Amino acid sequence: MSNDQRDFGFHTRSVHAGSRPDATTGARALPIFQTSSYVFEDAESAAAYFNLQEYGNTYSRIMNPTVAAFEERLANLEGGAGAVGFASGLAAQSAAFFTLLEPGDHVVASAALYGGSVTQLKHLFRKLSIGLTFVDPDDLENWRAGITEQTKLLFAETIGNPGGNVLDIEAVAALAHDHGTPLMVDNTFATPYLCRAMDWGADIVVHSATKFIGGHGTSIGGAVVDSGEFDWSNGRFPVIANPSPAYHGLAFHETFGTYGYLMKLRSETLRDLGAAMSPFNAFLFAQGLETLPLRMRQHVANALAVADFLSTRDQVRSVRHPGLPNSPYAERVAKYLPRGAGAVFCFDLHGGRDAGREFIAALNLFSHLANVGDAKSLVIHPASTTHRQLSDDELSAAGIGPGTIRLSIGIEDAEDLIWDLEQGLAAIRPRGRQV
Repeated sequence: MSNDQRDFGFHTRSVHAGSRPDATTGARALPIFQTSSYVFEDAESAAAYFNLQEYGNTYSRIMNPTVAAFEERLANLEGGAGAVGFASGLAAQSAAFFTLLEPGDHVVASAALYGGSVTQLKHLFRKLSIGLTFVDPDDLENWRAGITEQTKLLFAETIGNPGGNVLDIEAVAALAHDHGTPLMVDNTFATPYLCRAMDWGADIVVHSATKFIGGHGTSIGGAVVDSGEFDWSNGRFPVIANPSPAYHGLAFHETFGTYGYLMKLRSETLRDLGAAMSPFNAFLFAQGLETLPLRMRQHVANALAVADFLSTRDQVRSVRHPGLPNSPYAERVAKYLPRGAGAVFCFDLHGGRDAGREFIAALNLFSHLANVGDAKSLVIHPASTTHRQLSDDELSAAGIGPGTIRLSIGIEDAEDLIWDLEQGLAAIRPRGRQV
């Protein structure tokens, strides 16, 4: 049986996909091609590359062999046709929007998003004259009610940040497709190990590779993965289907078919916005993918143990881990996240902001910082940091209160994490049970 016929498992593909021994040196580890540019074979091949008649390296703002290896591995794990890497998760997300939207279009988005995403959508779309409606993602009828004739995209997170809302991907994707619209899903918290959103109908997946993919809090990066399944020539997306004035009249979907969106994303959007992923970061992200399934198993096991512990403490008003048996998302977790419901979740303290400040100040193992998905356990108070730019109504829609604490559970010993949290809870001064 040849490699082309073998259906390799996730662990094998996380190590081998996109990476081959270097043809020149024989190096087995992925080389870091730390170069800005490439020597062309001749004038004809250079012209063919720039005309997209042949595929080859032209300039590292657009493509780079190390970045390409990471892109191929991530696309393989997500089940996509391909991927494009970017300098950050928000850069990837904005490029994904920019590629398919134009003035007058409209987007329906989950209200339970990362605060940076909410801010990006509100202000970026306003500047681009793109309409925006936020909806409670838990009820399909909210999505349906938000759609207008101008709607060109539905957007949500697999697991909401930080409220833990689990998206009914299959139902929302079907609704999007009924209206000739793609579904874009931010799969950062789940990673392809816990959920492959494209298997349930998502058309585009975006990632902050900074988080679990990198896994060690060392690098900033993002990626867009396309399924290659959406029909961009359905009459609703002239920006992709029609001849492009930014590329000599090239019609991307007609010319490249399955890869039409990806080619436009790379050849126009990445080229013009310039938010390129660095080769060194791509190397680290490819390394991170090699151990992703091993780390995620420890992450989710630890997170569930911590959530169980917090559920028993008097200082804690509620715990919002979607993997708990009493979670309102238990049915969706069983369907979409059978390997675990992630390692980032919130809980609410009695005593509000003051209690949160006392709790965080007493922790030793947990690092107080604005990141998630690290091998080390992290803690933050969203209302005063990651979601600070949101209004009170937007905070409420995202499930964030004054006493909400977000935890990102690492791969340490669960017993040690629980010890640290216990001393943090013990440091909270009694003050009744106000929120």
